[in-house]
Amino acid sequence: MNIGMLWFDNDSKTTLEAKVARAVAYYQGKYGKAPTLCFVNPKMDAPGTVAGLEVRTTRSVMPNHFWIGVK
Repeated sequence: MNIGMLWFDNDSKTTLEAKVARAVAYYQGKYGKAPTLCFVNPKMDAPGTVAGLEVRTTRSVMPNHFWIGVK
């Protein structure tokens, strides 16, 4: 993924799934299409898929940040 949206969410009371869902909803509203890929920091212990979105880990994304876009 070369182009995407960086999303920050440090709400400790919200699950990772809810955070990703919020980011996806914002992305769809802003860009008019659904994202397909999300990168998160390995410390976030991400599952493989959240809200129909492939979630991968990478150390280049800081904790509490989500790099979302189209594969």
